[in-house]
Amino acid sequence: MNYHILLAPLIAGFIAQFAKFFLKSNQRKFAFKNLTAYSGMPSGHSALVIALATITGLEESLNSPFFSISIVLAIVVIRDALGIRRYLGQHGHTLNVLVKDLKNDNVLEEKYPHLLEKIGHTPSQVLIGSLIGFLTSLALHLIAA
Repeated sequence: MNYHILLAPLIAGFIAQFAKFFLKSNQRKFAFKNLTAYSGMPSGHSALVIALATITGLEESLNSPFFSISIVLAIVVIRDALGIRRYLGQHGHTLNVLVKDLKNDNVLEEKYPHLLEKIGHTPSQVLIGSLIGFLTSLALHLIAA
């Protein structure tokens, strides 16, 4: 079995998630729950799926049906990170503001928990995450060759 196809995405995803602790813009403290955080620079999701597509293309060929499947998966995941999850974060922010503005009604704060506001990615976060995924797979492929 070719373990590179499994290892490259996992390594790329870990590198992207771990890098979040070293970037001031993310404002994250080192904690296990932050290692699995959704948002921030770089995108761990993008790193993972681009690494999968890259290593699959390098190991199985660009004509492989597995490469096609991994490209489609990458498109879905990245579109989700840029679109739907980012939009949900905007909704979370708006709802949190509404609940805070209605603070005279104590039932609201007790009944409605604080929602996550940063669960999506910006295009630059996706680009850097994708670059990490591509370079990780390329390096692993060249080392193993």
